[in-house]
Amino acid sequence: MEEIFCTLKELIKEFSLTEVYMPEGGEETHITKNEVNRPGLPLSGYLEHFDRERIQVVGMVEYGYLDSLSRDERAERLDAFFKLKPVLVILSHTDMIPIGFREVAEKYSVPLFHVDQKTSPFMAALISSLSVKLAPMISRHGVFVEVYGEGILITGDSGIGKSEAAIELVKRGHRLVADDSVEIRRVSDKTLVGSAPEIIRHYIELRGIGIVDVRRIFGMGAVKNTEKIDLVINLEQWDKDKFYDRFGLETEYTEIMGLKIPSITIPVKPGRNLAVIIEIAAMNHRQKKMGYNTAVEFNKKLMGEAGLGEER
Repeated sequence: MEEIFCTLKELIKEFSLTEVYMPEGGEETHITKNEVNRPGLPLSGYLEHFDRERIQVVGMVEYGYLDSLSRDERAERLDAFFKLKPVLVILSHTDMIPIGFREVAEKYSVPLFHVDQKTSPFMAALISSLSVKLAPMISRHGVFVEVYGEGILITGDSGIGKSEAAIELVKRGHRLVADDSVEIRRVSDKTLVGSAPEIIRHYIELRGIGIVDVRRIFGMGAVKNTEKIDLVINLEQWDKDKFYDRFGLETEYTEIMGLKIPSITIPVKPGRNLAVIIEIAAMNHRQKKMGYNTAVEFNKKLMGEAGLGEER
């Protein structure tokens, strides 16, 4: 299996990390784990089960502990910690470099940076970013749009009208995430996030016209880089002999990377306004998430009218 990683250079740029020491070629260091560690126990002398692949973030608690030690004890603990060669050490909540860190980082060629941010918010942002960058990823053919805050993955055969529906949605104030190819990442046990490959990001292909730069034509508000996948809409040619759900009482699902995503199938034929239908589907799905299911409520009303409801 191909290794999933991001480089130290990407993190430096994203979080504006300030270099204290960088070994030769260190910018290309591979970060392969989204777990981030505070090395309180390793600095206190407990070095069992240390995972050098985790980024180590040193904060005020660790500074306070090291300050309580004698000069020789401090040097000994730092040496033992850096000798394990952690992939990256970041000093947070400071613009001053504590005594001894730079020297021991150079001794063991460990990248050392600092950031003037509080430790907990910085770690939360770092873990969130790494969870996306290092998440397992697959590519799916389709179009991905944000409609009323819902991430809608539109699938279907080539030529069915996915891109045309997407450009109409953009004209109606919604946002394009990806056209033709969607990169899907499983960022947690409950969440899939979709994005476009960088080379085709913000572009859409319309047959008969060609490639369109959505960002330049419609503005920055018409595009988005990533979005959570909330609903899958499959477009298919209308089949008069096929039964289509007219009430929506049963929720269908599409399995992607082991997660079940709510889905619906929309039959396509001339005269149907797909953009409006997708808008309604997005709003209806949003209502369901907020606890109101129109189909269920309508069914209760029908049952009541027919005298099949609960006895009063």
